[in-house]
Amino acid sequence: MTLSDSNAFDAHNTHSTRLSARRASPRSQWQLEQDGVHPLLARLYAARGIAGRNELDYGLAALLPPERLTHAADAAVLLADAIEAQAKILIVADYDCDGATACAVGIRALRALAGAHGVHVDYLVPSRFTDGYGLTPPLADMAAARGCELLVTVDNGIASLDGIARARELGMTTLITDHHLPGATLPEADCIVNPNQPGCDFPSKSLAGVGVIFYVMLALRAELRARGHFADGSEPNLASLLDLVALGTVADVVPLDHNNRLLVHQGLKRIRAGRLTPGLRALLRAAGRDPARATAFDLGFVAGPRLNAAGRLADMSTGIETLLTNDEAYALNLAQQLDAYNRERKTIEADMQEQAMCALAGMADSAYADGGTEASDEAAIALFDPAWHQGVIGILAARIKEQRHRPVFVFARSKGQRPDRSEDSEDSVPTADAPAADSELKGSGRSIPGLHLRDVLDLIDKRAPGLLKRFGGHAMAAGASIMEADFSRFRACLVEVARELLDPAALTRTLETDGALETGYLSLETAKMLDEEVWGQSFPPPLFADEFVVEHQRLLKDRHLKLRLRKGAALFDGICFNFSDAVHGTIRAVYRLSINEFNGVQNLQLIIEYLENTGKA
Repeated sequence: MTLSDSNAFDAHNTHSTRLSARRASPRSQWQLEQDGVHPLLARLYAARGIAGRNELDYGLAALLPPERLTHAADAAVLLADAIEAQAKILIVADYDCDGATACAVGIRALRALAGAHGVHVDYLVPSRFTDGYGLTPPLADMAAARGCELLVTVDNGIASLDGIARARELGMTTLITDHHLPGATLPEADCIVNPNQPGCDFPSKSLAGVGVIFYVMLALRAELRARGHFADGSEPNLASLLDLVALGTVADVVPLDHNNRLLVHQGLKRIRAGRLTPGLRALLRAAGRDPARATAFDLGFVAGPRLNAAGRLADMSTGIETLLTNDEAYALNLAQQLDAYNRERKTIEADMQEQAMCALAGMADSAYADGGTEASDEAAIALFDPAWHQGVIGILAARIKEQRHRPVFVFARSKGQRPDRSEDSEDSVPTADAPAADSELKGSGRSIPGLHLRDVLDLIDKRAPGLLKRFGGHAMAAGASIMEADFSRFRACLVEVARELLDPAALTRTLETDGALETGYLSLETAKMLDEEVWGQSFPPPLFADEFVVEHQRLLKDRHLKLRLRKGAALFDGICFNFSDAVHGTIRAVYRLSINEFNGVQNLQLIIEYLENTGKA
């Protein structure tokens, strides 16, 4: 799963929203303050379950040791033997940011660790459109054609039963490194490293794919050290890879438990100090971001989407090459290509989103005329358009999920079956009501809290055998393939299962805030302090809720509401993106602190993620 381009809350969302303030344990807050934590940070951390300063220790010595990760040591032996035998190693990656960073970490680490032995290491990344996800038998054939002797998967492989079987049939040794949830049967690989596999008691189940391969490389270094490979003092510092580990971890939206926060903190520390790979530096530069001020936001919403754009629209090899090269000029050239892909992706996404909103409106009108239930009031939403781009359906599902607060599946025809939408072909494009029965649809789903999406697909598969051709994923994101003729049946099954499993209260959006912020903390200094911390999935960035008097307002680019707000005697600038309705009097706003820089001058700006009129003058 990957992040979309903005985590901004949809301020003009059509569904009711309940505001809820996080509760901080007074004892934990007091203890953190006694330990020297800033009072505001102590309150924020206590509200996120932090009880003591030790949980904020992000030094490398606090990293969970690699020997605790089941089979990491066995993987290290396989890799060390391959290096000593100068065997050909091939990494099979995934086509998202986590997969790209995992591939780059694996290759960079193997080259550094092999040293004078040299290493024959290459990579293979499937096409989202022609190969599908994971290691398949055809990919195993391609690996064999390249002379692969040791095949290593990164960020995939735990569901690749047929692909692993084919690889072994062709004589390859197989090592799976993955973090996805396994099915009932594991592939018969020579070694599997996955914190979520049965029998693994590694405390951090939330490692991203890039985190898993990083741990395997730590174990490999220990194995090579034991074999005397670094007697000449040539042992590499694998901390040099932490910028890529941080990027993949944040971009894959895995929960930021203590171990993941440590990895991200250390990666950001290196980035801010200028010790980052040329490719990541180029990605930030292409987006106009300064590495010295990089935050987790820059990783998840700036660099990550640009890498992902390659896998969505073209070939992720461009993204991987960006992270592998040490040539600054070449890295910038590749980053500019990725930036162009990302702009194209945004255009495609905007068109698809407009079409999706029209489709939902049409379904609502039809339901109203028939006296039925409006589509957006159902427990789940499933959409399909023959002209939609397969590479963008995950982002569209995320957008609709945010706007409608419903689990959403969006389908597109596999590339090659998707017609071009133009004025000449519009009338001849098949619709979901007139399906091409032999067309396969690829679907991407996003869920809301309270509904485990992979469990939903598993239940659908049991109730309607054969409906799902393939499926897999996580609690909040999943994928499935169906035949086009079966779309209506899938939609009915999805709604039925979601209605059964979802608590009705879960269908009302709850926006958690950190309550009001003391006026004295509404400052540029506080914004800078918060930017230094690590926030992300399951450790959300601070959102505050306050009432303000609107002193002035204007529209920027006819889309964004720029506000001058007053709280007491103090005035603040605020902006609400993609919100064009006028407000007046006193408003209740949910906002985060940000730094707005113009002509070299920095000022505090409130990014408003939700607002409502209070009715007060």
